[in-house]
Amino acid sequence: MIIFKYVPMFGVQIAFKDFNVVQGIWGSPWAGLKHFEAFFQSPNFRLIIRNTIVISFYSLVAGFPVPILLALALNEIRNGLFKKSVQMITYAPHFISTVVMVSIVILMLTPHVGVVDRLYSLFGKDMTNFMGIPEYFKSIYVWSGVWQEMGYASIIYMAALASVDPALYEAAKMDGAPRWRKIVHIDLPSLIPITVILLILNLGNIMNVGFEKIFLMQNPLNLSSSEVISTYVYKVGLVGANFSFSTAVGLFNSVVNLVLLIAVNFFARKASETSLW
Repeated sequence: MIIFKYVPMFGVQIAFKDFNVVQGIWGSPWAGLKHFEAFFQSPNFRLIIRNTIVISFYSLVAGFPVPILLALALNEIRNGLFKKSVQMITYAPHFISTVVMVSIVILMLTPHVGVVDRLYSLFGKDMTNFMGIPEYFKSIYVWSGVWQEMGYASIIYMAALASVDPALYEAAKMDGAPRWRKIVHIDLPSLIPITVILLILNLGNIMNVGFEKIFLMQNPLNLSSSEVISTYVYKVGLVGANFSFSTAVGLFNSVVNLVLLIAVNFFARKASETSLW
């Protein structure tokens, strides 16, 4: 934790300097808030922030409930073989590498040869380059991520449901409660504590969009919808060798996430008995 989390914080001062590799961190001259002002005044600032927030919220709204619903559905299955088969099928995509996953998505959506485009043509639709249309990018990114992660994300909810006292189900059965009432009055309340914790963590990372997948899915045609903070930092900092500017952007992103995490945890503690601290 110290080596990988705290020691690298020494380099944060690069954001306040005109960093030069030859002079090093200590020898580089101080620049104050120059790089932060450059980022805020950049013509790409609004676009990058908007894309980052929209993709993060879209991923949260679409992806957060799905593992819960999947866990509730699996918990109701009594056929052991069928349950294990569904679990294996839904867990498997998580272990596919990002490069392979993006390749699958691109091949499925490729004009003329892709499965989706072929289905479109069967219904009389014109062939479409889905990856080249900015309006489609966010949905493709989010729903492919939901499909890949929903099975693995449901494991923690399955564990919470497994800890429910069986006597509660027996009592509900004796009272004649149907399945949906057992879910509403037994299963969902048992999931609330872990759901609140995970929701706080997700909202605290709302400004973080994974780099690898979104960078691999980018192309010049969809850049207006796919450029986010992580890809911008890579292009400016590593490709453009502007280390001070990219560090300033990354620090701004981290500070916003920290403020959001503290705020969401505060409201969660006020609204319920569950919080991170």
